[in-house]
Amino acid sequence: MSDIFSELYRVLEPGGVMTVMFTHKETDAWDTLTMSLINSGFTITSTHPITSEMPQRAGMRTSASADSTLLLTGRKPHEERDPENATPTLWSDVKADTRAAAKEAARDLLDSGLSLTKTDVIISAFGPTLRVFADAYPVVDDEDNDVPPRRALEEAREAVTQILVDEFLEVEGIDDLDDVTEWYVLCWLVHEKQTFAYDDGHQLGLGIGVDIDDIKRNTKTWRKSTGDISLRGHDDRVQNINEKPENRSSRTPVNPDDLSFGLALDKVHAAMHVYDAQGESACCDWLRERNFATDSTFKSTLKALLQVLPHDHEDWELARDLAVGRTRDVLDLEFSPNVFADDGDESSQQGLDDY
Repeated sequence: MSDIFSELYRVLEPGGVMTVMFTHKETDAWDTLTMSLINSGFTITSTHPITSEMPQRAGMRTSASADSTLLLTGRKPHEERDPENATPTLWSDVKADTRAAAKEAARDLLDSGLSLTKTDVIISAFGPTLRVFADAYPVVDDEDNDVPPRRALEEAREAVTQILVDEFLEVEGIDDLDDVTEWYVLCWLVHEKQTFAYDDGHQLGLGIGVDIDDIKRNTKTWRKSTGDISLRGHDDRVQNINEKPENRSSRTPVNPDDLSFGLALDKVHAAMHVYDAQGESACCDWLRERNFATDSTFKSTLKALLQVLPHDHEDWELARDLAVGRTRDVLDLEFSPNVFADDGDESSQQGLDDY
């Protein structure tokens, strides 16, 4: 890749512009692309998302591809730089600028009215972020170790994810949730589907302090599906309450008979299971026994799942059932009508009293 960009750099006049079409989402791919551009001498200026695939063809693309085509622009400077002899910049001086550039790009895209997925908003913010990084290159940490572009991309991903939370998630206390529950909610928020690229989930986890490989076995929040991540619903995580304890699978982590749970997600998934397996009346008793009416993490997780899960997902339907009727009264819930809005149809929003 470096050889190709070097040849393009050679034939361009000073000030000339080169545009690369790039549809990869994985951080490693962007890291390689960025270093190739920097080593070739190009100055990175921006990325521009465009919708170039028919919907039926977009579904055939790999999970490592962005949903839109991304055009990355590089310019040959009028005065050539010598990266090898340049004075290094401290990462601590660059970090805040990379986050600011990513946030500004994300806000501009969200305000633009373009039809972009949340993943593409994140990826499209990479261009301005990498421009800041490339302008400061070479970048080193406090111990004089080289800092690769992927560090800037990780900061950008984390910063833009927070913008998306502020824009689309009406939940107080999301930062108070345990890290695993927060990761699970953010995965649904950002990717809007059950299965997505492993690297995306891994990077999202790193941004909030979760190594997803460490939680895979003991939480069963996700499984691998042909190299991708597939998020698990309540049905895969909660033991069957209608079976005797000795007959239940020990590989299923959530015991609905427990009076306390390690994860906020476990509480909500267990409540979904009890409602589904034993009905509303039994679920009301179950909720009272665990004092979930005063549990802010239970309510925040339930509200978040109502906003991020697809409405045709079984867990969304059970979350809705928990948020209305007698269980609503037991939990003393007060939710905005937006959490029950039909997907993509703000005009048909429904309030709690409509159920």
